[in-house]
Amino acid sequence: MALDPTLLSILACPQDKGPLLLIDDELLYNPRLRRAYPIEDGIPVLLVDEARDVSEDEHESLLARAEGSAGA
Repeated sequence: MALDPTLLSILACPQDKGPLLLIDDELLYNPRLRRAYPIEDGIPVLLVDEARDVSEDEHESLLARAEGSAGA
């Protein structure tokens, strides 16, 4: 289930309050902090304790996937 674009535009990282990137309707990503927030059953889980840190390699991969999604 895709996130509504209006909802995506108002969602923010609970840690730094900045915008998030939607990655393949699977997770929301904060590239500034390199933190990934899951989307479970179409519902973003924006809890700091539920986020996971992202490695350098995964960071580059997620940014490429986000750019690919934006062009689609």
